[in-house]
Amino acid sequence: MPISKESRTKMIHPLWLRISHWINALVMLMMITSGWRIYNASPLFNFNFPGAFTLGGWLGGALQWHFAAMWLFVLNGVFYLICNISTGRIRQMYWPLSLTELLRDISLTASGKLSHNDISKYNMIQKIAYIGVVVLSILAFLSGLVIWKSVQFPLLRELMGGYESARLVHFTCMSLVIFFTAIHLVMVVLVPKTFIAMIRGR
Repeated sequence: MPISKESRTKMIHPLWLRISHWINALVMLMMITSGWRIYNASPLFNFNFPGAFTLGGWLGGALQWHFAAMWLFVLNGVFYLICNISTGRIRQMYWPLSLTELLRDISLTASGKLSHNDISKYNMIQKIAYIGVVVLSILAFLSGLVIWKSVQFPLLRELMGGYESARLVHFTCMSLVIFFTAIHLVMVVLVPKTFIAMIRGR
């Protein structure tokens, strides 16, 4: 189906959203790769990440990269949430939620029939995925605080089930964010106009 002139000129992503998106992409790359180097220093499981895909060079360097990226991640995340709420975009793009529509969109996706003609509106899978990744990011931050300052955040540590459980929560959140990112990149390849919209805004 051809895209109308109105769809081509309609502003989909405002400037503040595009800026926060690309900052977040860079910050997440820094946090994940430095996090892998930190993980290698004390693995949770019986494997290590290849050194070539880690950031920091050594544990101390990785920690510095991770903390620097963490504060930028938090500031950018707060900016993103404030702009979403104050502009009404969070209600416009993510509400309402519907289990019936989610199951329908999953079925359409499985059969290859889910439409992406109008990228200015999120389908139910996108809504749930984007909300989910925000929740995962918050959990990653909170579990990271427990790992970093376990003594200073005793209540948070207990809510996480202890220090080692916080490490597991942190690792799980990171893994799910990577999974989300992989699916996100696949969709960009399949629907390249979404990439263009995130650069130009339309």
